[in-house]
Amino acid sequence: MKPRLLCPGPTPTPEDTLLELARPVTFHRSAQFRAVVKEVTEDLGKIFVTTQPVMTITASGTGAMEAAVSNLLTVGGKAICLISGRWGERWRNQCKAFGVTAIEVNVPHGEPVPPAALEKALADHPDATVVFSTLSETATGVRNDIQAYGAITRGRPQVLVVDGISGLGVMPCPMDEWGVDVMVTGSQKALMLPPGLAFVALSDKAWKVVDANYAAPNPPRTFYFDLRKYRENLKGNDTPFTPANTLMRALRLSLKRLLEEGLDKCHRRHARMALAARAAAAPLGLELLAKQPADGLTVYKVPPHVDGAAILGALEKEHGIRIAGGQDTLKGKILRLAHMGYIDFFEVLAAVAALEMTLPKFGHPVAPGSAVAACQKAYAESA
Repeated sequence: MKPRLLCPGPTPTPEDTLLELARPVTFHRSAQFRAVVKEVTEDLGKIFVTTQPVMTITASGTGAMEAAVSNLLTVGGKAICLISGRWGERWRNQCKAFGVTAIEVNVPHGEPVPPAALEKALADHPDATVVFSTLSETATGVRNDIQAYGAITRGRPQVLVVDGISGLGVMPCPMDEWGVDVMVTGSQKALMLPPGLAFVALSDKAWKVVDANYAAPNPPRTFYFDLRKYRENLKGNDTPFTPANTLMRALRLSLKRLLEEGLDKCHRRHARMALAARAAAAPLGLELLAKQPADGLTVYKVPPHVDGAAILGALEKEHGIRIAGGQDTLKGKILRLAHMGYIDFFEVLAAVAALEMTLPKFGHPVAPGSAVAACQKAYAESA
């Protein structure tokens, strides 16, 4: 049985990228590797849509998040955390770990954080210096309105930080144009690479905050995640610490694939797959969780009488389809079907067909072919 990975991270990796990873390990302090750093940095800037240098860190996406928190804030600082799911909660938890007061703006699962809620939080807490947000909340499938957040913070002293880990390369989020001050992402989502690399870019406004923090009497306590080191080394197309150089060589190929397709076409491809996956919900007898859905994944609610964990097991065992379930309080209550990166429409269609065949075994009837037809129709009509 052929396995098919349709989880919202890690996602499948293109064959040519995998073959690059099979090549011999090379020395990273060399002119050849500095050429790689230069190339991927330039291409990452095109994905971020920024003129700022994009720094590559050997870490998971959470490492880039921690770098943002630890460099932008010091003990006793205050930040506003826009929370629409587990990854918004991660911003809050990291703030607490660094002695930062986290002002939580929470919404129920499936809902985005309204821009008006950010306006109110800023009015109530004008001494907050950073706003943490999430482009695509992978835990719930929600898309937050980053463009609106940027319009709110652009003329204010607060720095807007965006977790783009499952959204960048899937949906539009031009960093400079939308007023994003810090953008972070990871390698294992739409960038079509195994886990292990994190990326972060800062606006001039954000860099001023970072530099002021390090000049203060109580500077940030960082070493590996001191972003000033990455900025300085990047001037010579180098890294401050041993990089995952094999991953960075492979990254070149995945970035070229994205850029050759073109960001607009890439975003459109993801939007069409998302429309198709959502169209399958009604004939499957399932509700969508997200009120304002992201284009990188579709989240279906599991009917109360159905064991969500058992569905996941049956999909993988009987059909080779691996999708994700819920986390924390959503465990067993949702199904998360990814359609980002190197996942194509026919894999989404296969997952919908597998759900059609599996749900009736758990007492949830589905008319054979109905969801597949709806999925195909929505995809065709969105061309």
